[in-house]
Amino acid sequence: MIVMKFGGSSVESQQAVERVAGIVKSYIERKPIVVVSAMGKTTNKLLQVAHEAAAGRRDQALALVDELRSYHLQHGLALAGAHAAELDRYIRAHFEWLDELVKGLSVVGELSARSMDAIASVGERLSSLVVSFAFRASGFKSQHVDSRSVILTDAQFTHAQPLLEETYAALKEKVQPLAENAVVVMGGFIASTKDGHTTTLGRGGSDYSAAIVGAGVNAEEIQIWTDVDGMLTADPRIVSGGHRVKSLSFAEAAEMAYFGAKVLHPATVLPAVDKNIPVMILNSRRPEVAGTRISLTSVPSRNPVKSISCKNDITILNIRSTRMLMASGFMVRIFEVFNRHRTSVDMVSTSEVSVSLTVDNVENLDAICAELREFSEVTLEQGQAIVCLVGENIRHTPGIAGRAFQVLSGTNIRMISQGASVLNLGFVITGSELAPVVAALHKEFFAELDPNVFD
Repeated sequence: MIVMKFGGSSVESQQAVERVAGIVKSYIERKPIVVVSAMGKTTNKLLQVAHEAAAGRRDQALALVDELRSYHLQHGLALAGAHAAELDRYIRAHFEWLDELVKGLSVVGELSARSMDAIASVGERLSSLVVSFAFRASGFKSQHVDSRSVILTDAQFTHAQPLLEETYAALKEKVQPLAENAVVVMGGFIASTKDGHTTTLGRGGSDYSAAIVGAGVNAEEIQIWTDVDGMLTADPRIVSGGHRVKSLSFAEAAEMAYFGAKVLHPATVLPAVDKNIPVMILNSRRPEVAGTRISLTSVPSRNPVKSISCKNDITILNIRSTRMLMASGFMVRIFEVFNRHRTSVDMVSTSEVSVSLTVDNVENLDAICAELREFSEVTLEQGQAIVCLVGENIRHTPGIAGRAFQVLSGTNIRMISQGASVLNLGFVITGSELAPVVAALHKEFFAELDPNVFD
């Protein structure tokens, strides 16, 4: 039994879903469970619907709903074949419900996190139905399962945390038996509380859903199908000429994902690590490409660096103690502030009287700075970028930092981090220098490639 997750670009149209059906059919003997994201950019539009309605712009919100309705009817009914009338009823019922919710929100003029999740969930609820009907029309048995009936979470709406013990029990009881005789199709990203309120796992949560399902049914493999050939040595949006990485460890993949690799959701690997289930990154547009295999241990590599990850639009906070020396508890007070505002810190550097740290989420930055200034001096540096060299061999290879900084001798490096993770060497630069810096590092560390690891 395997789990196959397909992202929004893989199910964005009739043609894309037909391609997915062909891929799934080729794996039918391995008893696939399919997890899908919302079709195309549906989730973004649903969030726009929610904000328009809450702002009292009812007509604009309903116009967006009409666009989504037409889009799903156009592509969905073309895929459903003889079952088009049945799917038509399902799609229209979902949008009638959404129409009523939008009208109510436009009157109330307030958008709660719970209402946000209810609206955001519509994309995966519909895409999983459309894909399930498409599979039936393609000639193989398919069974739709509403993920909200088996993936249970706490009540932290918009970023809920799974209740894994209860979820695994539900998956084993309800999904595993169905998958023995049909291709089960589920929506990613969506879940529910124990008392039935819809929740979501946060943006990018469909990967996490797939890993949870895989762990719950003890899958032999979890496949993440996207629109790239696998994990690459550099982000193709930053620098061209990157190479496919054939094999990574879970630890390397987690570092790459956290520090900017968009192919994989950072939390995805956690359930897979717990159950030691390999994760494959594959391209739905080029299924013949072998992709990237992520497992507990990776193939030994002659290259010390496996990939260069980066995060742009980073803000540095320089926090200086108002006393001459940092008093006991200074660091605790700093991180208590970030914890209260649910804001994660990426990198930290300390000196005798100051702390510098980076964040990529500035939603609560004004409030954070206001609290920090009650006991410290705070300055901000915006428009920064984090660059990380990632690889298991970094810890075993002397001179990596020397090679990196020799290449970057003309670059102003604002922060350096090595040691907190033995798998990466990270530093912060000005965002405008990101592309040339990554290009220079890529040329330095990937001029020669170990053919066992890179393609």
